[in-house]
Amino acid sequence: MAMKRSGEGPSRTRQAAKFLGVSVLSGVVLAGLALPGIGAFGLVAKGTVEGFDEIPANLKTPPLSQRTTILDAQGGEIAKVYSRDRTVVPLNDISPYMREAIVAIEDARYYEHGAIDLKGVLRAVNKNAQSGGVSEGASTLTQQYVKNVFVEEAGDDPEKVAVATQQTLGRKVKELKYAIQVEKELGKDRILNNYLNITFFGQQAYGVEAAAQRYFSKRAKDLTLGESALLAGIVQSPSRYDPVRAPKEATKRRNTVLQRMADLKYIKPEEVAAEQAKPLKLNVSRPKSGCITAVDNAGFFCDYVRETFLQDPVFGKTKEARAKRWNEGGLVIRTTLDPQTQKSIQKSINDHVYQSDSVATAVTIVEPGTGKVLGMAQSRPYGFGEHQTQINLSADKSMGGSTYGFQVGSTFKPIVAAAALEQGTSPYQTYSSPFRMPYPEEVETCGKPWKNSIGETVQNENRSEVGPYGMREALAKSVNTYFVQMVGDLGLCPVIKMAGKMGIKPASGGKFDENPSLTLGGSAAGMSPLTMASAYATFANRGTYCTPVLIGSATGPDGKALKVPQTKCSRAMSEQTADTINGLLKGVVEDGTGKEAGLSGRDSAGKTGTTDERRAAWFVGYTPNMAGAVWVGGPEDKVEMENITIGGVYHDKVYGADTPGPIWRDAMTGALDGKDAPSFGGAAVGGGDNAGGDPAAGDKRGTGRGGRKPGNGTGGTGAGGGKQGNKPGTGKPGHGKPATGTLDSKPETPAVPALPADGLPGGTPAGTPGDTPGQG
Repeated sequence: MAMKRSGEGPSRTRQAAKFLGVSVLSGVVLAGLALPGIGAFGLVAKGTVEGFDEIPANLKTPPLSQRTTILDAQGGEIAKVYSRDRTVVPLNDISPYMREAIVAIEDARYYEHGAIDLKGVLRAVNKNAQSGGVSEGASTLTQQYVKNVFVEEAGDDPEKVAVATQQTLGRKVKELKYAIQVEKELGKDRILNNYLNITFFGQQAYGVEAAAQRYFSKRAKDLTLGESALLAGIVQSPSRYDPVRAPKEATKRRNTVLQRMADLKYIKPEEVAAEQAKPLKLNVSRPKSGCITAVDNAGFFCDYVRETFLQDPVFGKTKEARAKRWNEGGLVIRTTLDPQTQKSIQKSINDHVYQSDSVATAVTIVEPGTGKVLGMAQSRPYGFGEHQTQINLSADKSMGGSTYGFQVGSTFKPIVAAAALEQGTSPYQTYSSPFRMPYPEEVETCGKPWKNSIGETVQNENRSEVGPYGMREALAKSVNTYFVQMVGDLGLCPVIKMAGKMGIKPASGGKFDENPSLTLGGSAAGMSPLTMASAYATFANRGTYCTPVLIGSATGPDGKALKVPQTKCSRAMSEQTADTINGLLKGVVEDGTGKEAGLSGRDSAGKTGTTDERRAAWFVGYTPNMAGAVWVGGPEDKVEMENITIGGVYHDKVYGADTPGPIWRDAMTGALDGKDAPSFGGAAVGGGDNAGGDPAAGDKRGTGRGGRKPGNGTGGTGAGGGKQGNKPGTGKPGHGKPATGTLDSKPETPAVPALPADGLPGGTPAGTPGDTPGQG
């Protein structure tokens, strides 16, 4: 026996011998490596034997990436999403023909050999040596399964996939050792089952169940002999034998599989002839993946669900962990989407705004008290084509929405009113409310006071809007000067704090500008429809705000329930304040600017809003059981809605009352059909002596310098400087031609009658002298 010197490794001859011994014992004789000739031993022996011994014994199999199904609240399917279209099924749910066909064509001696087929290996080595190249491989189904595990683990990373599929001896040795382990642990049937579920069949179909659906629109358990032979033949080269793109090649390959099945006596010779004579008879189901396939225009709702999963820590501690879990799929997610509400929203949108219009609309409806988002849609569908978009106009930027959101105009005034009531202001508080006035010289903020250093002014929409007014009339007619006087007394900090308690935040994720234009909804920071709907749901819920949620429940690939985000409810204001606001905003839809949005046969309340240069128009309203927000405008905040046709209807000027209002009314009417009609609690706020005026007037900020800052200013170039809508504004602050502000008023409309003086919660007398009908 040759002696080994101290410090030396074995000689090359002994290394080769040891490797050959290990190869024979373990079934590793260049299996599937297809090296041309025996001389290759000299290239690979050194360092390989030790490597084989050092390979970990346990193959860690990653969860197979599968479809995720997203359902509505009633269990109806919204969409399927996946990185790989796969549905894992047990072996007894796979046609026996399919099992036999794959064994026949891929590993005829599968049930006779171990982890490797030594006869097949020797045959392949001999044939490749004779040809001087690679003409035949000898990987068994078990080896192929292990290779597919490596590929699955690599995911969609091109570099990892290249490593997992590279033709090197190191990889083959690793593959073979794991194959030995798998054979011992799983047995033949489980390996075959795993193989059929993991392997790629082309046309984005992973696993036999997805393949059966893709090519034949049926379950794998229902595959016929010919269909099974076709699918088994695809595996060797999914592109070459693609039956959709290369039917002739696929037919030849199918016939080869059939003949092989006959040779192995799986089928009778006469069956071969009969099946080979048949055409392919495909019944292709095109792959439908992602939120773009969602029903009832719920693509944006679906996308919001995806963003929630990827961002909420309840689904994983890190961003990477959540993304991995989402990509692995196999989830069933039941959402809060109410199909009746969603259909009603979509019908209303279709009736009022065309997809091809220069402006768009977005509508969101939520449930007060639970935070459940019941419906979400927009006139620009989810997609990549003309008049389509992937921007969710109902959402904040962080959840796939527009960059800056949209200015909300006078829909912000009820938040100011609620802040004032919480600070002890009476709902009968009157202000002189002149047609035009300067902003206060100084307004308290949460920090350094705001000062009117350049004499900025504000005015109402119509010259007939002259006070004194009380809170009810000021809200109903949306009197700008009333709320500017109020914030002069109140300060901005209580308003900003109230907005925060109601979940109102800029869609950009930034902070509010602390200047009085915020009072009139003219902050450079815009909001999203979902934010506004959820905020107004606070009023409907008698002062308690609940964060929005879209996921009701979820299960993992194993069918076990997963934790899902829960709504978080907190008191934003007293019940008395909320009840008072409800009474005030009922006046808006009964007698004020929101009259066109009023619902018949049930209590409703809301507020209109129209912004500078009519770039956005809103109606945000609610009943005790639903709250909804409607925005209309240019998605990039560039369209001035004057002399414009929307949904086939011409408008000389667009108001929150005449376009968003009817959209809200029709969407809510259908959503609430057949549902209870509860009443608001609390008492109405009485009117006063000055009941005349224009009920549709005053939803626009008055004219004057400053535009996006306090004041009016219709001027595009002089309106404020900051960001407007989704694009930076132009012009210098405080200069340019006067800018219009929040307007929902239509000139010369009938006067607003006073509501009955029924009293307020706590016994405050109604009808205090000086109250005047409000604007909406």
